[in-house]
Amino acid sequence: MKISARNSFKGTVKKVTPGAINTEIVLEIAPSIEVTSIITKSSADNLNLVVGKEAYVMVKSSDVLIAVD
Repeated sequence: MKISARNSFKGTVKKVTPGAINTEIVLEIAPSIEVTSIITKSSADNLNLVVGKEAYVMVKSSDVLIAVD
């Protein structure tokens, strides 16, 4: 995977809170350090984001993105 974002943090999904349109994802990137992102429900489903899965937090400008290998 190559991406233009300069800030990428590998973490573990700690919490998934689905809504009708968006899903809140909480990733733990270090002990007691969490990053929360709101992504579309469709994106969360396509990435198969479930508690315990490893994923990446991508930070570029004012956006926080979630990615998986």
